[in-house]
Amino acid sequence: MASNDTPLIPRTVLFGNPDRASVQLSPDGNQIAYLAPRAGVLNVWVAPRDALAAARPVTDDAGRGIRFYGWAYTNTHILYIQDKNGDENWRLYVVDLQGGGVKDLTPFEGVQARLQELSPHFPHEVLVTINNRNVQLHDLYRLDIRSGALTLVRQNDGFMGFLTDDAFRLRGALRMTPDGGLEMYQPAGDDWSLWETIPAEDSLTTGAAGFDKSGEVLFMRDSRDRDTAALLARNLATGATTLVAEDPQVDVGDIVRHPTERHVQAVSFVYTRKRWQILDPAIAPDLAYLRTVADGEAEIVSRTLDDRFWIVLYLVDDGPARFYLYDRTAHAARFLFTNRQDLEGQPLAKMHAVTLPARDGLTLIAYYTLPLGADSDGDGFPDRPVPLVLFPHGGPWGRDTWGYNPWHQWLANRGYAALCVNFRSSTGFGKGFINAGNFEWGGKIMDDQIDAVRWAVAQQIADPGRVGVMGGSFGGYSTLGGLTFNPEVFACGVDLVGPSNLVTLLESVPPYWRPMFEMFATRVGDPRTEAGRALLKKHSPLTHVARICRPLLIGQGANDPRVKQAESDQIVQAMQAKGIPVTYVLYPDEGHGFARPENNLSFTAIAEAFLARCLSGRYQPIGDDFQRSSLTVPAGADNVPGLPEALVQRGQG
Repeated sequence: MASNDTPLIPRTVLFGNPDRASVQLSPDGNQIAYLAPRAGVLNVWVAPRDALAAARPVTDDAGRGIRFYGWAYTNTHILYIQDKNGDENWRLYVVDLQGGGVKDLTPFEGVQARLQELSPHFPHEVLVTINNRNVQLHDLYRLDIRSGALTLVRQNDGFMGFLTDDAFRLRGALRMTPDGGLEMYQPAGDDWSLWETIPAEDSLTTGAAGFDKSGEVLFMRDSRDRDTAALLARNLATGATTLVAEDPQVDVGDIVRHPTERHVQAVSFVYTRKRWQILDPAIAPDLAYLRTVADGEAEIVSRTLDDRFWIVLYLVDDGPARFYLYDRTAHAARFLFTNRQDLEGQPLAKMHAVTLPARDGLTLIAYYTLPLGADSDGDGFPDRPVPLVLFPHGGPWGRDTWGYNPWHQWLANRGYAALCVNFRSSTGFGKGFINAGNFEWGGKIMDDQIDAVRWAVAQQIADPGRVGVMGGSFGGYSTLGGLTFNPEVFACGVDLVGPSNLVTLLESVPPYWRPMFEMFATRVGDPRTEAGRALLKKHSPLTHVARICRPLLIGQGANDPRVKQAESDQIVQAMQAKGIPVTYVLYPDEGHGFARPENNLSFTAIAEAFLARCLSGRYQPIGDDFQRSSLTVPAGADNVPGLPEALVQRGQG
């Protein structure tokens, strides 16, 4: 375990608001915007490029904070989206930096707006899709950000989404087939013509990646006739296809394109660590220089239209992210700030990447972090086994990567090894690896997670009697699955917004997910068929609730549109009916995950006291981490040290 001499890192340092995040240059390069707290809530700030001390907040959100924003090409407007208490009915707002205030551009109740396209050719307009006519379908509109005027471009007659270009031309639409495949259509007057067919096995690894400057060449990630997704360039006039980049082990990842010419300049591939392939010699000297500026993996996160200035982010596994302003003309980078200054000097741990075998021969990429002081010779293995927390990622169509991870640092600092594994269905490792997880939510995907734990035990990393599991969304499902399908492996579980009943999960998906419902039916199970419902029931932790014999903590947002509150309510009620202890923490102003730092802090305070009781780790007392939080505890407060007293202090006891 971590040495008792290792200071506890305050939860506010790990899970509170960042100092600055999402740094973006204005298109003309004269201004820098970023997210930073204003009265404790994340808002957009703007400063002159060379006078950061003159930064001023330009939004005044007092609730959940702004998380997604961007510059309009006017250089005088900021666009951002915001929902209400986590309901994901996003509205699009514009801020006029010349004194015009904030305007709600999509003022529709119960409606979701999506930003489709921005273009320097139309600086005062954007393309958006809105489901205000049919809640299941997003129609395509042209929107004037000054007046708010909406002009319908195309009604959606059953498509998942549209494909547009820099000239704001409607170029295509995507529809899911009954077998889970995809069809791409081109507009043909008022009708559509079939353009591309993507088989079901390729549907998660094939898709459009944008047009070049001419609008005649479409870049595509494409796994057809191969396993890993390559980047291809398709000339729409001639049909000629050119291979741009590929890797035999992993799918193409990030794509760097010129801000105005729109050709591909570099692509990334991530197996255990990120590797860049430079395709445009024009930026090779820039990237070579940037590798000498700071430690860590460099990411270009913002560029000016003239491509003179870049914002470059450096990521490490044991420290804050560092932002630099790079002047390509001067060939010089200037440090701006870190995202979390309070992380400097904290006892942070390194993350280790490893490959390990699944029981059926698949190779799994995993990452683990050890408590400081546990590995005296620095060989990546502790001197003796330590408690371990498995932290499965969400999705399941996502992946874990190397880098700074607040959950890993929190767990390691409290005395646990933290382990995450890219189980089958994880993205980035080719279509075969993704498809190996089809219909295996409660089967081989769970086996992969158990195999990772057993590997850690065999390597003398984990104490087999003190292994917990914790995660959010699909990671929350994995927690519930771990305590039901493999109750002998785990000593406890922490579930954040995880589904317990796959039948009700799929029967209650948000209406705007209906156009892609066949993806769930053909990869998870089809609730419309008898065989499908039987499989979903078999893979539902709720079905096996009687097997739970270890402590369980559940966190849920009341407004979650993806994994609805009923998913947590069901399993809590079933456990209570069988006399099985459970602690349930519910947030009335949250959705799929906790956006408000006050709520995040309150839940992690509860979780670390819970884990300490189960796994004998260290914990920071709850203290004042419930301040301004909306938490309620409908069940099981007595199962967590200090929780009843903290609730009494805030008048909920």
